[in-house]
Amino acid sequence: MVSVICDTMSQRRPAERLFAEPEPIPRIGRSERTRAEILDAAFEFLWSRPFRDITVNSLMATTSISRSAFYRYFEDVHGLMEALLKRLESEILEGASPWLSEDGDPVALLYESLAAEVRICYRYGPFLKAVSDAAGTNARLEDEWNWFLDRFDDAVIERVAADQELGMIEPFDPRTVATALNRVNASLYVRAFGKRPRKRREPVLDAIAHVWISTLYGQQWATSRTSTLYRKQAPDDGKTQAPK
Repeated sequence: MVSVICDTMSQRRPAERLFAEPEPIPRIGRSERTRAEILDAAFEFLWSRPFRDITVNSLMATTSISRSAFYRYFEDVHGLMEALLKRLESEILEGASPWLSEDGDPVALLYESLAAEVRICYRYGPFLKAVSDAAGTNARLEDEWNWFLDRFDDAVIERVAADQELGMIEPFDPRTVATALNRVNASLYVRAFGKRPRKRREPVLDAIAHVWISTLYGQQWATSRTSTLYRKQAPDDGKTQAPK
C-alpha cells in the first residue's frame, strides 16, 4: 500500500471550501441562488457531522432560508444527497472526458483525467465519506451510491473495450477490471480525503495513476505517464480508429 502524507490543513476549517455555485449564466435568479445556498449548507454540515445527523431543521438552521423553502427544491434529505451525487457525477465525467472521448496518447489522456478526478474528489471528500458510510445502513442511499458507482463503471467499460479493439489494451473482461479500478479509487478517496486533515493529493494521484496505467496499458508507461500509443476519433461515426 502506498503511504500518503498528511497535509497541514487547519483542524478547524478546511483550507479549500466547496461551494455549490449555480452554473454560470448571464442572470442567476433568486430560486437558483436559494437552491445553491441549501447545497452549500449541506457541504458545510458534512465537513464535521455524519449523514445520520442531518435533518431539515438542523440544516436550514445554518442558512438564511426558511425551513419550508427546502421542500420547494428537495423532497427530503435523501433527495438532497441524490442531487449532490448527480452534481459530483457530472463534474467527474466532465473531468474524465479527455480519456473517455478525445484523440491522442491514451496514457497521457488517462493521467490528465485521473488528475482531474483527484482534484474534484479532494474537494468533495467529506461528502463522499458521508454517503459511503451511510450507504451501509440506509437502503435508499445505498441504491443511489451504487447507481453512482455503476455510472463510472459503464463509462470505463466502454472506453476499455474500444481500446481493446484497437489493440492498445490486452484482452480481458472490461467490466470486472473497470469495477475493480473504480472501487479502489472510491475507497482511497474516502480514506484520504473524507476527514480532516485530508491527505495530500499528489501521493494519491501517483498511486492510482500507477495502478490504472499498469493495468490497462502496461507497466512500461506507468512512470513516464505518456506512451507512443495513439488513437483518433473516426470523423463520421465518432468511433475510435488506429492510425494508419
